[in-house]
Amino acid sequence: MAKVVITGANRGIGLALAKAYAARGDEVIATSRTLSDALAGVAGVTQHALDVSSADSVAAFVESLAGPVDILINNAGISGPERAQQTLAEMDYDGWADAFAVNSMGPLRVLQGLRAQLAAAPLGKAVTITSQLGALSLDWPMSYAYCASKAAVNKVMRLAALDLKDEGTAVLLLHPGWVRTDMGGSEATLSVEESAGGIMAAIDGLTLETTGAFLNWDGRPHEW
Repeated sequence: MAKVVITGANRGIGLALAKAYAARGDEVIATSRTLSDALAGVAGVTQHALDVSSADSVAAFVESLAGPVDILINNAGISGPERAQQTLAEMDYDGWADAFAVNSMGPLRVLQGLRAQLAAAPLGKAVTITSQLGALSLDWPMSYAYCASKAAVNKVMRLAALDLKDEGTAVLLLHPGWVRTDMGGSEATLSVEESAGGIMAAIDGLTLETTGAFLNWDGRPHEW
């Protein structure tokens, strides 16, 4: 049985992951700024309030969590300003800063906080749900703030993979696919359950030999 910490677990992919890990018998620590009614009473799930953009909130959460952590899934994320306000013509800079705080710096805050607990596991796994929109190989001029925040976290976790390998912690970046969530919209091609299933399989296959990889939800390599 693994201990799995999931951020942004109150809805969408995070909620589906929390339910799926609990269903297979793992211990799930589900975190979000607002706790989920959908996870209330679910066997194997403990909920904690956590704002990944707040140093104090992350510190308080880490202090409350005892013992090794097998899997950290940095899933919490925001889309940033309204799309019309994150373009070359117009940028909501405060909204851009918020996107960086949650999408780029938040995952590192949580990883730093749980670093020792991941190292204490037989094979700690630090996973970040990113986006293909953060890939420099994808020339698609849209959502400047969101894309930049995901490109930043890709680089951060690529570097972290190098530092953490000697500690026995493997790092993985995953594009979840185009998923029917509040962010992905109703026309998206994947259900949250399909995406979560592929994500879990990719995490199961992560080793120190493959640390630092950037994969699609179905396990295929993604271009950087």
